[in-house]
Amino acid sequence: MISNWHTIKNRLLAEKNHSIASVYNQPFHIHCLLVLHILQRTRFRPLSLNIPKPLFPLAGQPMVHHPISACKRIPNLAQIYLIGFYEDREFALFVSSISNELKVPVRYLREDKPHGSAGGLNNFRDFIMEDDPSHIFLLNCDVCCSFPLSDMLEGHKSYGGLGTNLVNKVSPELASQFGELVADPVTNELLHYTEKPETFVSDRINCGVYVFTPEIFTAIQGVSMQRKERATLRRVTSFEALQPANRNLPTDFVRLDQDILSPLAGKKQFYVYETMDFWEQIKTPGMSLKSSGLYLAQYRIISPDLLASGDGSKNATISGDVYIHPSAKVHPTAKPLDCAGKCVDVEITAKCILLYSSWLADVH
Repeated sequence: MISNWHTIKNRLLAEKNHSIASVYNQPFHIHCLLVLHILQRTRFRPLSLNIPKPLFPLAGQPMVHHPISACKRIPNLAQIYLIGFYEDREFALFVSSISNELKVPVRYLREDKPHGSAGGLNNFRDFIMEDDPSHIFLLNCDVCCSFPLSDMLEGHKSYGGLGTNLVNKVSPELASQFGELVADPVTNELLHYTEKPETFVSDRINCGVYVFTPEIFTAIQGVSMQRKERATLRRVTSFEALQPANRNLPTDFVRLDQDILSPLAGKKQFYVYETMDFWEQIKTPGMSLKSSGLYLAQYRIISPDLLASGDGSKNATISGDVYIHPSAKVHPTAKPLDCAGKCVDVEITAKCILLYSSWLADVH
């Protein structure tokens, strides 16, 4: 942590020639850091057969681009880390491009083995803490939402806890597919958390977006130490050790939901920030279409320049939220229609050529 003004002054002078946020005139600079957790999934096939799922385009941008671009709204962002199992070469070009675009250092860190959502964070603790961040954001890559990160940060500071979790309200029928939680309606303290319960607990669910103070590492390391102590004290026969109930997780494998959120709920350590905006989990190919539509609608508010326009005279007739890649060629008579002849939100990707006909909603 930055402890005094002299440390701050020296750090700001050292960073003057780097494109990290414009913080030079701020006497008490707060570093923020974004960590994106990237997992390899099979349920997204066949769309992920030839391209890593995080780089699959949604609304004209790679899936991972949307949460990363949201970080531009975080004050004084210092560094972005992408953590995953993909080969480094698969992300090299994207990392270079997004670093130049955001003017913020972006780095891909490859896990050598599964460590869990919290264990993966702790595995790269030295990298994450090298700039002494005061706050750390952790986002899951396969989440589609408005990412209200700045508002979350302000809420987190006011709560004064170890971490704050973005939550959303869903129907009781869908709630069991996610981590369900109960929070104090006045203080927003997380009181109870359970991952995919068999019986209904709450219609508030975990959105997979978090902000922590660096003390999160103490909590993660505490779980690892407890496992080591139990392994040392436990004496079981070889037969008992083979039973599923007695199989121990590796000491460095720590799950954020079951191992951190559940035990610390109700102890004034974790709080929630509820979003009223859209939220979806991108697990299957079908969800990519819905997520593209949600992001296209969001462009209307935050990036209207990315949406196409036209009245059919010189350009194609555009109705709805439509993204057309700069390399695509669209004839003026073409119209975005679905199979029922209705106007739709659609994305036209690179090197696509559309002539004298309507295009369908599944054109990607």
